[in-house]
Amino acid sequence: MAPYDFIAMYGKSIGYSVYLLVGIGFGAALELSGFGDSRKLSAQFYLTEMRVLKVMFTAIIVAMLLIFLFSSFGWLNFENIWVNPTFLWSQIAGGLIMGVGFIVGGFCPGTSLVAASTLKLDGIFFVLGVLFGVYLLGESIAIPALDWLYYSGDMGRFMLSDLFGTPAGVVVFLLILMALAMFY
Repeated sequence: MAPYDFIAMYGKSIGYSVYLLVGIGFGAALELSGFGDSRKLSAQFYLTEMRVLKVMFTAIIVAMLLIFLFSSFGWLNFENIWVNPTFLWSQIAGGLIMGVGFIVGGFCPGTSLVAASTLKLDGIFFVLGVLFGVYLLGESIAIPALDWLYYSGDMGRFMLSDLFGTPAGVVVFLLILMALAMFY
Protein backbone atom coordinates (compact mmCIF):
# COMPACT_ATOMS: atom_id res chain seq x y z
CA MET A 1 0.00 0.00 0.00
CA ALA A 2 1.24 3.51 -0.80
CA PRO A 3 3.03 5.73 0.12
CA TYR A 4 6.20 3.92 -0.93
CA ASP A 5 9.58 4.37 0.73
CA PHE A 6 11.95 4.07 -2.25
CA ILE A 7 15.03 4.19 -0.05
CA ALA A 8 13.85 1.25 2.08
CA MET A 9 12.73 -0.65 -1.02
CA TYR A 10 15.68 -0.06 -3.37
CA GLY A 11 18.48 1.55 -1.33
CA LYS A 12 19.79 5.08 -1.12
CA SER A 13 21.26 5.31 -4.62
CA ILE A 14 18.08 4.42 -6.47
CA GLY A 15 15.83 6.22 -3.96
CA TYR A 16 17.77 9.47 -4.23
CA SER A 17 17.94 9.08 -8.02
CA VAL A 18 14.15 8.82 -8.17
CA TYR A 19 13.82 11.92 -5.97
CA LEU A 20 16.32 13.81 -8.14
CA LEU A 21 14.48 12.90 -11.34
CA VAL A 22 11.14 13.94 -9.86
CA GLY A 23 12.68 17.26 -8.76
CA ILE A 24 14.21 17.90 -12.18
CA GLY A 25 10.90 17.06 -13.83
CA PHE A 26 9.02 19.39 -11.50
CA GLY A 27 11.52 22.19 -12.13
CA ALA A 28 11.26 21.68 -15.89
CA ALA A 29 7.46 21.80 -15.66
CA LEU A 30 7.68 25.07 -13.71
CA GLU A 31 10.05 26.57 -16.27
CA LEU A 32 7.87 25.48 -19.19
CA SER A 33 4.87 27.03 -17.41
CA GLY A 34 6.69 30.35 -17.28
CA PHE A 35 7.29 30.25 -13.53
CA GLY A 36 10.95 31.18 -13.92
CA ASP A 37 9.90 34.74 -14.84
CA SER A 38 9.45 36.97 -11.81
CA ARG A 39 7.26 39.41 -13.77
CA LYS A 40 4.69 36.69 -14.46
CA LEU A 41 4.79 35.50 -10.87
CA SER A 42 4.38 38.92 -9.29
CA ALA A 43 1.69 39.92 -11.81
CA GLN A 44 -0.73 37.62 -9.99
CA PHE A 45 -0.72 40.06 -7.06
CA TYR A 46 -1.85 42.81 -9.44
CA LEU A 47 -4.52 40.49 -10.91
CA THR A 48 -3.09 40.87 -14.43
CA GLU A 49 -1.69 37.32 -14.83
CA MET A 50 -3.55 34.44 -13.21
CA ARG A 51 -1.50 31.58 -14.68
CA VAL A 52 0.23 30.89 -11.36
CA LEU A 53 -3.06 30.61 -9.50
CA LYS A 54 -4.56 28.34 -12.16
CA VAL A 55 -1.56 26.01 -12.47
CA MET A 56 -0.84 25.71 -8.76
CA PHE A 57 -4.49 25.43 -7.74
CA THR A 58 -5.00 22.77 -10.42
CA ALA A 59 -2.04 20.83 -9.04
CA ILE A 60 -3.41 21.11 -5.50
CA ILE A 61 -6.90 20.01 -6.57
CA VAL A 62 -5.59 17.05 -8.60
CA ALA A 63 -3.32 15.88 -5.77
CA MET A 64 -6.06 16.33 -3.19
CA LEU A 65 -8.62 14.49 -5.30
CA LEU A 66 -6.25 11.59 -6.05
CA ILE A 67 -5.26 11.25 -2.39
CA PHE A 68 -8.93 11.27 -1.38
CA LEU A 69 -9.94 8.73 -4.03
CA PHE A 70 -6.98 6.42 -3.44
CA SER A 71 -7.64 6.53 0.31
CA SER A 72 -11.32 5.78 -0.30
CA PHE A 73 -10.45 2.76 -2.44
CA GLY A 74 -7.97 1.50 0.17
CA TRP A 75 -4.98 1.94 -2.15
CA LEU A 76 -3.37 4.60 0.05
CA ASN A 77 -3.09 4.81 3.80
CA PHE A 78 -3.72 8.50 4.48
CA GLU A 79 -2.43 8.21 8.03
CA ASN A 80 1.04 7.38 6.64
CA ILE A 81 1.20 10.64 4.69
CA TRP A 82 3.17 13.26 6.55
CA VAL A 83 1.13 16.38 7.24
CA ASN A 84 3.13 19.17 8.84
CA PRO A 85 1.86 19.92 12.33
CA THR A 86 0.13 23.26 12.65
CA PHE A 87 1.80 25.90 14.79
CA LEU A 88 -0.67 28.64 13.98
CA TRP A 89 1.10 31.84 14.97
CA SER A 90 4.58 30.96 13.73
CA GLN A 91 3.09 29.77 10.42
CA ILE A 92 1.11 33.00 10.06
CA ALA A 93 4.31 34.98 10.71
CA GLY A 94 6.25 32.82 8.25
CA GLY A 95 3.50 33.18 5.65
CA LEU A 96 3.56 36.95 5.97
CA ILE A 97 7.36 37.02 5.64
CA MET A 98 7.24 34.73 2.61
CA GLY A 99 4.37 36.72 1.08
CA VAL A 100 6.27 39.99 1.39
CA GLY A 101 9.37 38.31 -0.05
CA PHE A 102 7.28 36.94 -2.92
CA ILE A 103 5.83 40.35 -3.74
CA VAL A 104 9.13 42.21 -3.41
CA GLY A 105 11.37 39.60 -5.05
CA GLY A 106 8.90 38.11 -7.51
CA PHE A 107 9.64 34.50 -6.57
CA CYS A 108 8.74 31.85 -4.08
CA PRO A 109 11.64 29.60 -2.99
CA GLY A 110 10.88 26.90 -5.57
CA THR A 111 10.47 29.21 -8.54
CA SER A 112 13.64 31.08 -7.54
CA LEU A 113 15.54 27.79 -7.92
CA VAL A 114 14.00 27.40 -11.38
CA ALA A 115 15.12 30.92 -12.33
CA ALA A 116 18.58 30.39 -10.83
CA SER A 117 19.00 27.12 -12.74
CA THR A 118 18.49 29.06 -15.97
CA LEU A 119 21.10 31.59 -14.75
CA LYS A 120 18.70 34.51 -14.29
CA LEU A 121 20.41 37.00 -11.97
CA ASP A 122 17.26 37.90 -10.05
CA GLY A 123 16.68 34.21 -9.35
CA ILE A 124 20.28 33.71 -8.21
CA PHE A 125 20.11 36.66 -5.82
CA PHE A 126 16.74 35.54 -4.52
CA VAL A 127 18.14 32.05 -3.80
CA LEU A 128 21.04 33.66 -1.92
CA GLY A 129 18.52 35.70 0.08
CA VAL A 130 16.48 32.58 0.86
CA LEU A 131 19.62 30.76 2.03
CA PHE A 132 20.54 33.72 4.23
CA GLY A 133 17.02 33.75 5.70
CA VAL A 134 17.17 30.01 6.34
CA TYR A 135 20.53 30.50 8.05
CA LEU A 136 19.09 33.25 10.29
CA LEU A 137 16.10 31.09 11.18
CA GLY A 138 18.37 28.15 11.95
CA GLU A 139 20.47 30.30 14.25
CA SER A 140 17.44 31.83 15.97
CA ILE A 141 15.93 28.44 16.77
CA ALA A 142 18.81 27.91 19.20
CA ILE A 143 17.57 30.89 21.24
CA PRO A 144 15.27 29.51 23.96
CA ALA A 145 13.60 32.92 24.43
CA LEU A 146 11.97 32.51 20.99
CA ASP A 147 10.40 29.10 21.68
CA TRP A 148 7.10 30.85 22.44
CA LEU A 149 6.97 32.05 18.82
CA TYR A 150 7.94 28.79 17.16
CA TYR A 151 5.57 26.59 19.12
CA SER A 152 2.65 28.92 19.80
CA GLY A 153 -0.72 27.78 18.53
CA ASP A 154 0.29 24.09 18.41
CA MET A 155 -2.67 22.27 16.85
CA GLY A 156 -0.96 19.05 15.74
CA ARG A 157 -2.10 17.47 12.48
CA PHE A 158 -4.91 19.88 11.62
CA MET A 159 -6.74 19.98 8.30
CA LEU A 160 -9.65 21.87 6.76
CA SER A 161 -12.01 19.01 7.58
CA ASP A 162 -11.06 19.47 11.25
CA LEU A 163 -11.58 23.22 11.03
CA PHE A 164 -15.05 22.96 9.53
CA GLY A 165 -16.04 19.77 11.37
CA THR A 166 -17.08 18.07 8.13
CA PRO A 167 -16.03 14.85 6.39
CA ALA A 168 -13.01 15.10 4.09
CA GLY A 169 -15.19 14.39 1.04
CA VAL A 170 -17.27 17.51 1.67
CA VAL A 171 -14.13 19.65 1.88
CA VAL A 172 -12.79 18.10 -1.34
CA PHE A 173 -16.08 18.82 -3.14
CA LEU A 174 -16.24 22.41 -1.86
CA LEU A 175 -12.62 23.11 -2.86
CA ILE A 176 -13.30 21.77 -6.36
CA LEU A 177 -16.31 24.07 -6.62
CA MET A 178 -14.21 26.98 -5.38
CA ALA A 179 -11.51 26.22 -7.97
CA LEU A 180 -14.04 26.08 -10.79
CA ALA A 181 -15.54 29.40 -9.67
CA MET A 182 -12.08 31.00 -9.52
CA PHE A 183 -11.12 29.65 -12.93
CA TYR A 184 -14.34 31.03 -14.40
